[in-house]
Amino acid sequence: MAVLEQSTIRNNWTREEVLALFNQPFNDLLFNAQVAHRLTLIPNQVQLSTLLSIKTGACPEDCKYCPQSARYDTGLEKEKLLEIEAVIEAAKVAKASGSSRFCMGAAWRSPHDRDIPKVANMIREVKALGLETCMTLGMLSENQSEKLASAGLDYYNHNLDTSKEFYGEVITTRTYQDRLNTLSNVRNSGMKVCAGGIVGMGEEQTDRAGLLIELANLPRHPESVPINMLVKVPGTPMADLDALDPFEFIRTIAVARLMMPQSYVRLSAGREDMNEQMQAMAFMAGANSIFYCEKLLTTPNPAANTDLQLFKRLGITPEAYQVNRDTEDQAAQLRQTIAEAKTHSLFYRAG
Repeated sequence: MAVLEQSTIRNNWTREEVLALFNQPFNDLLFNAQVAHRLTLIPNQVQLSTLLSIKTGACPEDCKYCPQSARYDTGLEKEKLLEIEAVIEAAKVAKASGSSRFCMGAAWRSPHDRDIPKVANMIREVKALGLETCMTLGMLSENQSEKLASAGLDYYNHNLDTSKEFYGEVITTRTYQDRLNTLSNVRNSGMKVCAGGIVGMGEEQTDRAGLLIELANLPRHPESVPINMLVKVPGTPMADLDALDPFEFIRTIAVARLMMPQSYVRLSAGREDMNEQMQAMAFMAGANSIFYCEKLLTTPNPAANTDLQLFKRLGITPEAYQVNRDTEDQAAQLRQTIAEAKTHSLFYRAG
């Protein structure tokens, strides 16, 4: 693959091609990923996101990695949906600490329609602070997606978790197609898509390739691609799995960068167990976004000042958030077009 071709947007990757990327000599893979990064994105700049759990625990799903599942005894205290005042206060702290995006997560299979006005109000209030907004609330219907988009939500996160082939080993209470349907609803509403997965769940390299193929072969690449290392929580079925080889994790970051050159690849859960050298290598491999807070929903994350100290040593600067009016206008126009298509009974179908 020629160096200049590595920044080309493709949606037709094959498993053979992706496994060939994974199995390049390690130094070649990192070099190629770094070149692709510099062709499309600003080097030495990392986007900072803060993640807040706005509703914790008691989730009915059986995701084998998740401490918030009601099926596992992890000692987690369940909490109801936070009041908006607590969310706003947390968002102010996040902004003061340097975050540009504020992500809100709720442990739902999918939100009830009665919950949508509450979370929509959270979106509006957080955006009023000058922060980019993201939510992860489980599966969304077409109507719910449109309401969140109308409230101004910038990103919606819904991870595929793993490959289609390995998915049944991780979750049985919702299908892979359910997840793809939510991503389609989100995209059709005009919101940006945040979708990635988890590695280190006992999957094979071919499954890591399969996950990235599913993401990169979507009609449009996710704008944000979080790559999580499994956090092994006592009480969950995956608590005693062997750790993934760190070099394989870095390979996954690099291949994600090559396949989705314009996406923000986020170094997500599991950073608490990564030393500085491993994180620095992940940035070299093309990661340009992190979760920047002391807790990711319910699991630990490096303290904010630790991240800033590492950034200083590496010569990395946080990305500043600037409202892109052109992008907002395009999203509003897309929502209007969809609404008109439905009004006039055109042959509209999500996805």
